[in-house]
Amino acid sequence: MGSHYFCTLFDSGYLLKGVAMLRSLAQYCPGAHVFILCMDRKTESILARLDLPFITCIPLDDIEDEELLSVKKDRSVAEYCWTLASSLLWYVLKNNSSVDSITYLDADLLFYSSVEPVFKEIGANSIAIIEHRFTPRFKEYEENGIFCVEWVGIRRDEEGMACLSRWREQCIEWCYNRLENGRMGDQKYLDEWPDRYKSCHIIKHAGAGIAPWNYAQYDFGSDTEGNITVNGTPLVFYHFHQFQLLDNGRFNRLSRFFTSERAEPSAIYQIYEDSLLKVIEAVRDIDPSFSAGMHPASRVAFRRWMQRVIPRKIKEAARSFVRL
Repeated sequence: MGSHYFCTLFDSGYLLKGVAMLRSLAQYCPGAHVFILCMDRKTESILARLDLPFITCIPLDDIEDEELLSVKKDRSVAEYCWTLASSLLWYVLKNNSSVDSITYLDADLLFYSSVEPVFKEIGANSIAIIEHRFTPRFKEYEENGIFCVEWVGIRRDEEGMACLSRWREQCIEWCYNRLENGRMGDQKYLDEWPDRYKSCHIIKHAGAGIAPWNYAQYDFGSDTEGNITVNGTPLVFYHFHQFQLLDNGRFNRLSRFFTSERAEPSAIYQIYEDSLLKVIEAVRDIDPSFSAGMHPASRVAFRRWMQRVIPRKIKEAARSFVRL
């Protein structure tokens, strides 16, 4: 089993989720090394004191060039993070000649089994991406992007670097939380990749990329060792979109927008919650007052209500004023 290189980015508000993801990745991908773009100093400080020998922290100042700084003031925190994903991949490959390929991961993932089957499927391809795999109920959301920037693999070869260079330039030019002129954030740019790049692989593993927008179409079970399966295949990773940590010590998994069709796969969420509790304990051993990313329970309940009752078109129209 060879080494695999990854990168991710998060601030202190996503630190707990990010560390849970990192710990699970280390468990199921021995030898992995992860480059982390630290979006604030608190993140960098705490990561340096945790037992994570397989990471390299990159301060935000190291990656921000004139191009990025020129667009930063015009973008929300989320939009700027989306802008940075491609630049982080570019930075790592440009500054680490030993890294032949690297995979960008979202911070709110958790791994449940070995990632090797996914890498075996990708093989020697230059680019690897994964579809949202929306259920029929959410099929209309494909207009915002067929693919999800939760896993983007880039190989250091001609086609991989050409793709990454183009994506980075596109994100710096335009990366906003709205659908406009065939663009949406950083993700809709990926729609053209399979046709544009002959060595772009679309990941098909059934256990990769399970998420709120697609779990309703899968059958979950367990193997003889108690590991979670998806349609009889080991669950590799789940994307915890919309999951909230609360200031009362509890968690809020999903709004009824998703669960009205089918209840969330509870066993998957229970493992995530148990992992987060361990991370909270470890982080508070370093910083006893740490509470970043823990939201007021009443505010989250109100947002869940809004997500459930307000029509999508109205939410989109109000997005520039109210972040749902």
